[in-house]
Amino acid sequence: MPEPRTFRDEPVSFVRRSGRMSEAQERAFAELAPHYLLDVPRDVAWTSVHPEARMDPAAEYGREAPLIVEIGSGQGHAIVSAASSRPDEDFLAVEVFRAGLARTMLDADKAGVRNLRLVEANAPEVLSSYLPEGAATEVWIFFSDPWHKKRHTKRRLIRPGFGDAAARALSDGGLLRLATDWEDYALQMREVLDAEPLFERAFAGEWAKRFDGRVMTAFERKGIAKGREIRDLVYRRKPRA
Repeated sequence: MPEPRTFRDEPVSFVRRSGRMSEAQERAFAELAPHYLLDVPRDVAWTSVHPEARMDPAAEYGREAPLIVEIGSGQGHAIVSAASSRPDEDFLAVEVFRAGLARTMLDADKAGVRNLRLVEANAPEVLSSYLPEGAATEVWIFFSDPWHKKRHTKRRLIRPGFGDAAARALSDGGLLRLATDWEDYALQMREVLDAEPLFERAFAGEWAKRFDGRVMTAFERKGIAKGREIRDLVYRRKPRA
């Protein structure tokens, strides 16, 4: 009998890059990773997650609290700022680029943030199996790669089928927040999620208001400076039957 398909059978939304680590980045992994970086059992690739691996949030954070997951956390500016200003909630950063993970750990340590964990893994696998079902109160996806060339759009993270993984990870009534500075991708996100039976719009009009919990980053400023409009979306996970 053939094995069931997984997200690893589909195009991933990133290209794995490697490079020489700086001294500070090496220190982050050597000294800070034991606290911040989750040790994830792998499957077929370094950024994969073994299908039987499960995160235990209460054990990882030492408490039970609302969990917010950011997909593609980059340099960590948004999630470190959020975690430092919201100590009663727990945060999980999902990222595949080691330089970004290192910067996030360094900045979190400098800010004294302890309610943050990081996972180096392909996001759909984290959502579809690694997180316990219904564990997240919110999932954030801010400025994911738009893969703007037509031949590459199949790599976009938000595509048909993604809603199932996000809905599994979210609690009933949980929020999926998205933002992009690429109009074509924003339209695709909205089309895909409007068609998802497990989600409903949590905004009125064409686009959601800018999420005030998202710190203004250099990346967002750069998009604005280039004349690109920032578009936000927010969807609510419908109650389970």
